[in-house]
Amino acid sequence: MRRLLVLLVVSFSALAFAGAAELLAEGQFQAAYQAAVEEGDWVQAARAASFYAIYQAQDKKERAAWFSKAEAAAKRAIKEDPQNPEAYFELARALGRLAQYRGILQSLSLASAVKENLDKALKLKPDYASALVALALWHLELSQKGVGWLYGASEKKVIPLFEKAIQLEPDQIIHRYEYAKALARLGKTQEALKQLEVALSLPPKDARDEYVLKEAQELFDELLKKLK
Repeated sequence: MRRLLVLLVVSFSALAFAGAAELLAEGQFQAAYQAAVEEGDWVQAARAASFYAIYQAQDKKERAAWFSKAEAAAKRAIKEDPQNPEAYFELARALGRLAQYRGILQSLSLASAVKENLDKALKLKPDYASALVALALWHLELSQKGVGWLYGASEKKVIPLFEKAIQLEPDQIIHRYEYAKALARLGKTQEALKQLEVALSLPPKDARDEYVLKEAQELFDELLKKLK
């Protein structure tokens, strides 16, 4: 019993002294958020809050609350460093996700804000692969909702943006997975399966990759069933 208590104390102590980046890699997203706030690393705080909302939140209300935390942290990051492309990307991600929980008018307003922040991120860092993926998804989402013409979104831009992102970062599991989902939505099942095969062959670098690989396997199995 005493040994168990000692091990628990050691574990909690290690967690307490772990930095935000380490906690994020381990999948301790709530703890990573708190650590990032304490460190004053608002980009990391926004990322941790979004990851918690996406992968660990229990319901719609909790997800929306954590995306709001991500939004606030990203805005603070931008205020402190207006030249940080990651801050604009994190704000775009949070706003894009929050659009899912807002009314139609608010969602359409957020669509413009998402594009604006992705454009700022890419202006500061043209080879920002994650921002290119997000921009591809922005074009896909608005086009398939039938409002692309209002914002200049086009399905024709989806694949070129994904291809550029993957050329920049071919070993990023999340890029392959998001590309596969987009291809499936575009009716390109075989191409989607090829991207998933690559994703599933890549070794996970962190806890987030583990979550994505699980989702990739589920999508792979689902698409295979549709072909049978």
